[in-house]
Amino acid sequence: MPNLTPLTELMAALRNPETGCPWDLKQTNESITKYTLEETYELVNAITSNQPEKIKEELGDLLFHVVFHSRIAEENGQFSIDDVIQTIVDKMTRRHPHVFGDQLGQNLNETELKEQWHQHKINEKKESRTLDDIAHKLPAMIAAQKLQDEAAKYYFDWPDAEPVLEKIEEEIAEYREELKQGDRSRIQAEMGDILFACINLARHVDVDAETALRQTNEKFIRRFDYVVLQMKQSGTEFSPDQLDLMEQFWQQSKKVTG
Repeated sequence: MPNLTPLTELMAALRNPETGCPWDLKQTNESITKYTLEETYELVNAITSNQPEKIKEELGDLLFHVVFHSRIAEENGQFSIDDVIQTIVDKMTRRHPHVFGDQLGQNLNETELKEQWHQHKINEKKESRTLDDIAHKLPAMIAAQKLQDEAAKYYFDWPDAEPVLEKIEEEIAEYREELKQGDRSRIQAEMGDILFACINLARHVDVDAETALRQTNEKFIRRFDYVVLQMKQSGTEFSPDQLDLMEQFWQQSKKVTG
């Protein structure tokens, strides 16, 4: 099985101060973070669309970023890719005592395994607010769902979906009031409350909010592309005067594209 040496050597060449690539040389951990996030989402898309060759490619792109971040850190005297690998090996070994440790051979059910995992995470945490570890390292929608999942472990949760629906209606009413006042900061705050409540509703009906929104995004792309195509074929320019026609094509798109 090939090791990481060819990739780490390639990265060393790219970061060589005398013969390396000017773009790669000027990058920092901060400057490439947005690209790392993009690669992560591209991998997720490849997985959800079930494209094995694309998954392989995107895994490689993400691995390249792991090596890239590690190389920059090594140059700064912080850690190396070997340290990264050893750290994750140690952590996974520690979190699987039923496989590697003193619980070897114990037949734990899924609930017990999750609780064990959660307890290990708590024990490993440095001093911080209870939910900081979730809130500051994930995209907002995923973070919101995980924050709510975490709060539920402390029994801070609605019993079922019905009161969540009532909460959404309450938040919408508050949003309407803020719209009348016209305070942009309050309008933004209330919009955030609505989104947070909607994500909570997704939890209570056992729907992953991120996946649901991705599906809706894809549906919107299909339908809007149909509208654009029909407008072109009819020789009609997009304009505010053509909203009725666009709506007609939009309704057609639901039947044609799903």
